[in-house]
Amino acid sequence: MEYGISKYPDVDLVFKQLYKLVDLPLVEIKKEKMDEYLKYFDEKCINSKLLHEKAKNYIPGGVQHNLAFNYPFPIAIKKVEGPYMYDIDGNKYIDFLQAGGPTVLGSNYDYVRNKVIEVINDCGPVTGLFHEYELKLAELVNKYVPSCEMLRMFASGTEAVMAAIRAARAFTKKKKVIKVGGAYHGWSDSMVYSLHIPGTKRFESKGIPKGATSNTQEIFPNAISHLRRRLLINKLNGGTAAVIVEPLGPESGTRPVPFDFNKKVRELCDEFGALLIFDEVVSGFRIGMGCAQGYFNVKPDLTVFGKCITGGYPMAGAVGGRKDVMMCFSSGLGGTGERAYVGGTLSANPLSCVAGYYALLEMERTNAPILAGRAGDRLAEGLKKIMEKYNLPFVVYNQGSIVHLETSAVMLLDTRKIFKVLKELKPRKHMIEQMGAAYMANGIVTLAGSRLYTSMADTDEIIDDALRRFDSIFQNVGL
Repeated sequence: MEYGISKYPDVDLVFKQLYKLVDLPLVEIKKEKMDEYLKYFDEKCINSKLLHEKAKNYIPGGVQHNLAFNYPFPIAIKKVEGPYMYDIDGNKYIDFLQAGGPTVLGSNYDYVRNKVIEVINDCGPVTGLFHEYELKLAELVNKYVPSCEMLRMFASGTEAVMAAIRAARAFTKKKKVIKVGGAYHGWSDSMVYSLHIPGTKRFESKGIPKGATSNTQEIFPNAISHLRRRLLINKLNGGTAAVIVEPLGPESGTRPVPFDFNKKVRELCDEFGALLIFDEVVSGFRIGMGCAQGYFNVKPDLTVFGKCITGGYPMAGAVGGRKDVMMCFSSGLGGTGERAYVGGTLSANPLSCVAGYYALLEMERTNAPILAGRAGDRLAEGLKKIMEKYNLPFVVYNQGSIVHLETSAVMLLDTRKIFKVLKELKPRKHMIEQMGAAYMANGIVTLAGSRLYTSMADTDEIIDDALRRFDSIFQNVGL
């Protein structure tokens, strides 16, 4: 099976560059140029601004989704097609957000959309009863990802993580769950723990009782020796139910893992009797049809999917895995007697399942993950040349179609240097917001100004156009 990562990044070199960037003063867009970029929003995005001002009266913060919290205000999108987005003011953008990663075919792909419309015309988006595409999708996922002997659909990646952890605890009869610090596994009570930056523990857990995270533990990224110690201590205190990792590294590879990291985690889980959960919400099917687990040749016990399981369509999440563990979800009379309770009236609805089924088939037919990976290679290489051209300290690397562009390295701050974190967290966060605004003012949409997802729709011409836009921005960066 082919994969979209042509060459795995040199992780040691990437971290050396990232830590150097963290130690340097901020290298920002010159003020007069940044003021010019911000004028774009006031002059060219008038309807988006008016809509957001009105929305603030009815929606907390004026926007519903974290990805839409753009600086200086959210842009309201009216149309998406392939590699492009269009806002309500008629502005056109190259779409490197791709709905947060799942649309490897490109946005609003015709063939999949038409199949969804057929099902909606026949039976509507949801019936509450069984539909044949639930089975078709589960069979297809098993074909591509053999570790997913069975599949259970949920409404989101967050729900899927909740379910996977619940199943692991029910199956092993143990409580402790170990995650990697800085990783995002959704916003459920037990997983809002050391988000974004390792060591922050309950920093973002407002409204969550301490008991909800009492059995959640973290290890520092890539610290296999730390994981062994955790597992050993837990063995003396009831054991570990599961270790959950993003196989590319926390925050979709913002802190990339060494190539053999997942293999070592698998070995430790086997040694200590813990289940291994792969969170493939982003990497699933984007890296290749065999997902990241196929690329690394590591078989997890459970795999969590998000919007990738439905090609970006809504009500999208799933857990796949070993039959004996998955049977903890079995409903009704088929239960094992120790069933992990899960629900979701809209889970596995016809709309989601038909979208996922045909999106995955089209991704295989068109070789979409490979084409998206090639686009990511071209984008990353071009960005590196721009950084060299202007002698900028920024860090660029990619894992196929997931391209990382670190300009402030805010998520690389080390909480063991607490005074540095307190001093630099806000200015580094603001800088990345400004970079994201500069990109958007130049017709490029990114994820939080630091991550770019390429798709099959990104031809060489589109990537080269984007690079020309980036060049015009970075020539105005400096002290």
